[in-house]
Amino acid sequence: SAIFSIEYPINTSVKVLFQRLSTVSGLSEWFADNVNIQNNILTFYWENSSDQATIIKKVKDKLIRFQWIDDHGTDNYFEFQILVDEITKDIALIIIDFAEDEDEKEESILLWNSQINNLKKLIGG
Repeated sequence: SAIFSIEYPINTSVKVLFQRLSTVSGLSEWFADNVNIQNNILTFYWENSSDQATIIKKVKDKLIRFQWIDDHGTDNYFEFQILVDEITKDIALIIIDFAEDEDEKEESILLWNSQINNLKKLIGG
């Protein structure tokens, strides 16, 4: 599997963005239909499916990494990174994800695009 990253400019504050990326309530507003947490395991619910993940790395206002809980091995994670341009103070959200092949990568990017659109609508970014 191969790692890939996508960058989205987001017009908001770091604090607001991080809250949406790192909390159950924040994630349930744009990433999944519903999210709950029990024993440090997050369950994401979508229309026809659900998936579980744990947070394996978290740096306040900078990054958060989720590891999927399944049999895909250790490289099966996704990560949100917040980058602030030192000069312009513009904020970008970087998504790090994995795909098995080019088709899966394209599918993932389309999905991220639509989720990030939801996020931008939510925070007015």
